[in-house]
This record gives sequence, C-alpha cells and structure tokens, in this order.
Amino acid sequence: MANAKPFCLFGVFCLLLQLFSIFRIGNGELEMNYYRESCPKAEDIIRQQVETLYYKHGNTAVSWLRNLFHDCVVKSCDASLLLETARGVESEQKSKRSFGMRNFKYVKIIKDALEKECPSTVSCADIVALSARDGIVMLKGPKIEMIKTGRRDSRGSYLGDVETLIPNHNDSLSSVISTFNSIGIDVEATVALLGAHSVGRVHCVNLVHRLYPTIDPTLDQSYALYLKNRCPSPTPDPNAVLYSRNDRETPMVVDNMYYKNIMAHKGLLVIDDELATDPRTAPFVAKMAADNGYFHEQFSRGVRLLSETNPLTGDQGEIRKDCRYVN
Repeated sequence: MANAKPFCLFGVFCLLLQLFSIFRIGNGELEMNYYRESCPKAEDIIRQQVETLYYKHGNTAVSWLRNLFHDCVVKSCDASLLLETARGVESEQKSKRSFGMRNFKYVKIIKDALEKECPSTVSCADIVALSARDGIVMLKGPKIEMIKTGRRDSRGSYLGDVETLIPNHNDSLSSVISTFNSIGIDVEATVALLGAHSVGRVHCVNLVHRLYPTIDPTLDQSYALYLKNRCPSPTPDPNAVLYSRNDRETPMVVDNMYYKNIMAHKGLLVIDDELATDPRTAPFVAKMAADNGYFHEQFSRGVRLLSETNPLTGDQGEIRKDCRYVN
C-alpha cells in the first residue's frame, strides 16, 4: 500500500502525456522536413518537376511565385486557389483579381509525381509553397532555406473574399501595407515582396489610366512614350495579350532592378511611384536598389513569412488527391 500513491500519480502523469500528444497531433504546426518519414523524396520530387517544367515552359517559375501570393493572402496558405468550379465550389480563379494567372494545369504534373511516390500524403498547399521556393531559384533569385511544411488543403474556396483581400492594380500604398500587415508582414518585408514585380508584367488594361488622356506627370516622360507604344489604345482589348514588363533589363531574374527602375520613375503602377517616394518605404527602396544581397535577404524573409500565413495543420482540412477538386 505504501507504493500505491506514487504509482497512481505516475499513471496520471502518463495519461496527461498521452492527451498532450494527441492534442499536439490534432493541432500541429508547420515544421522543417515534415515529410522526412512519410515521403522522404517529396521535396526532391517537387524540385525536379519545377526544374523540368521551367526548361520546357520558362514562365511556369513566375506562376509558382504568383500562386504563393494569391493563395496565402486569401485567408490561408491552403491551396484554395487551385480549386476549380465543381461539386459546390466556385473557383477563386474566376475573380478579376486572378486576371493573367496561368499554368495551373502544370500543378497536376507535380501532384501526379508525388501521388505515384507517396499516395495521399503531400498536400497541394505544400506544393504551392515549395514550388514557389524552387521557382525563385530558377529565376536566379535567392535559395530560400527554412521553408516549413505540413500544410493541409482547404475543403472550399473563398471567391467572395478575393476582391477585398488581393490588392488591386490601382490600390494605394497605405492599403497594400495594411493588407500585408494584417497577415504579419512588416513594411520592410512588404517592400521586398513587391520586388517580385521584377519578373512580372502589367497588362495594358491595368496601366492605360496613367497614359490616357494625358500622361501621369510622375512617370518618366520618355518611358511613358515607350509604354504608349506598348499600349496604343486607351481601351485595350482584354482578350488581346497586350502588356509591358516591369523590368526590361532582366525580365526573368528576381533582382533589384525593379527598385532602380521605380527610383527613376519607371514603374508601371501608381504604387511603384509611391513606394519610391513615401517616407515609410523610400529608405528601404533606396537600400534595395543599391544592394542586391540585402534585397535577396529581405525577400527571403518575406517569402517565409508569407508562406506561413494561417496554415491548416494537424487534423484540419484534407490532403487532396487532385489539387483541382476536394476529395
């Protein structure tokens, strides 16, 4: 009888440990190398597929980067962006804010390779995050370490929220800063993430308001004439792919040329000019324009913060077998 009480206490302690373990599993967190046991080759497979697709279709790398932003800013990094309209789901891709996005069909190639290796194991949300990381490398950007995994996929889309959560082409800088701040991204990292425009392009429908009926005085006038040549009509046909690249010098490289351009008043959007002149952001712009290493450092930090926005983990959501549809 003398040992009964200690034994009982030890049993209670063990029970608490078991309950704590269950709680942790059900409410997990992202972690490094999440698939080390369940699918050890997962990250290598994604990297290999990203490289193969890049050499076949170079613009896929830009798409992977844009997917990360559009997925994570809207509620959660949960691959809701990839869902097509079916089974009661309305695709976020129908939104005007998704205008110009493409290459979704190639996500299936990556997912199929993973399903062949490890069925029903790797989430589409992790594909979005890791393909963005690897796509940035293909665009000669920084090799971003510490991208955590363990995200799960949403069982629905947020089409009704896309219009308010994805910044518009003519939104103010204050609005964009507020949007990023709401998901835990500070001003310095926001400035760096906007540097993704270094490999982006703007369709004429989104920039003609700076050219017609008169040229925006904040634009470099010679550059404005170049833009008018790219966009010769104040009412461009949205079905005609008329656009201008943000960076004419290194259009497929994630580098600091974007900041050099906007300091020279050669940005395509109003926010570009504001970014270079607003006292909250101008010091960061000047430093990034002068130091590509500093830009890459802050861009990497921004991508990590973005990729960890409110993920579904543990027993939340699901692991889709096909990224286009809920199970």
